[in-house]
Order: sequence, then structure tokens, then C-alpha cells
Amino acid sequence: MKDFFEPFLYPHNLTLVGLMLACFCYRKKGLFVLLVFYYLAGNTFFANQLRHWYVSQVSSYAIAPGSVVVLLGCGGTEQGLTACAEARVQHLATLLPKEGSSVVITSQYCKPYVDKLHSLVSNVAIDCFDGGENTYQEFTSLSQRKGLRPDYILSSDFHAWRVKQLVKQYRMPSQVLSVSSQTFRQIKCSANCMLTVNLSNYDFYSKLISEFSSFTVYSLTRSWTDWYTPHPA
Repeated sequence: MKDFFEPFLYPHNLTLVGLMLACFCYRKKGLFVLLVFYYLAGNTFFANQLRHWYVSQVSSYAIAPGSVVVLLGCGGTEQGLTACAEARVQHLATLLPKEGSSVVITSQYCKPYVDKLHSLVSNVAIDCFDGGENTYQEFTSLSQRKGLRPDYILSSDFHAWRVKQLVKQYRMPSQVLSVSSQTFRQIKCSANCMLTVNLSNYDFYSKLISEFSSFTVYSLTRSWTDWYTPHPA
């Protein structure tokens, strides 16, 4: 019983109850629209359906021996990796075949990436270069490297849709691999699921919208701006 009733006392669910009371008392269309939006955006059941759809856009692949894998950079410094970068390297290490393969890393700070990957796997050839400040610059850099036709490209799951669109645009024969993050994992829908909202779902939608918005801006501006092109240091 505790697990059922406790979520109703959380601030975001008290807000939901407050909106319901306001709709009942004032009977304003604007309040009703706000209530529906707040509920649908925060409800775990509906958010899980969208999580399932988004994750299904990227399949799981077994990396074949001798393949070329691109690991897109995720920040860092000369001394170490960010949590995002470390998760990507560790996940890649679990996918690489024992027979050997090649990895191309697009990061400004190569040494931490190379050292970490070498500490996890041995039979791998690693190349690393500064691909640029964002995913779009990285793809431009990859397309300009002669003879590079990656079989796989690895990124985080919340970038997977955007990466997949760029793979199509640049006509690369690449499969997209993704590292799972907490934001896109299914949330348990308990008995009170349909009566409450969860803050994690708002975070999920904000990241999803930022991904679609980012690619939309890129698509609308790439023909007349050069912000997606890496600039020489």
C-alpha cells in the first residue's frame, strides 16, 4: 500500500491533483488543455510506448571480424574521459570480435580514448582524429577521409536517430550501434501508473525534442551556412 500511495505525495503529482481541482472548480478550456498536456507528457505508460518505438529504430548487431567501427567522440580532456565517453568505449569493447577489427575515433582528445580501449581489448587497430565539435562536423570529417567506409558507427541511444539520418544522407554503408542510457530505458509501470506522472518522462521528452530540433535546424541551414563544417585549428 505504501508504494501505491506514496507517489501521490510527490510535488509533481500534487501539481497534477491541483490542476484537476482547478479544472473542476473553474471549468476553463485552457486549464483542461494544460491538464491533458501535463498528464500525457508525464505519464509513464505513454512515455514507455515512445521509448520502445525510438529504441526500435536502432537494431542490435554483432560486429563481424575485420570490420571498421567508428566511435563518435563524447567530450573529455587530455587527462580523462567523460562518463558518456567511457560508457561508449566500454560498450564497444564488449562488441568487438576476438578475431580483430579496426576502430576509428573522432575526438579532440585521443589519448584517453585509445588508452581505455587498449586496456579492455588487445586485438584491435585504432585510429583517432579530431572530427569536430558536434555530430554534424564529425560526419563531414568522416566523409572527407579517403577510403573510409565504416561498417558500424557507435553513439549514444539518444543520438541514434540523428546518426541514422546522417548515415543515410552521406550514403554510408554503416549500421548504427547505440549505448543504452537511463533516459531511454523502460520505467516500471506499477498499479498507480495511469494515475500519476513521473519526472523522468519530462526529461525523456526534452531530449527527444532536442534531437529532432537539432536535425531540423541542420537540414534547413546546411545549404547556406558552414557551421556543420569543421574549422582548422
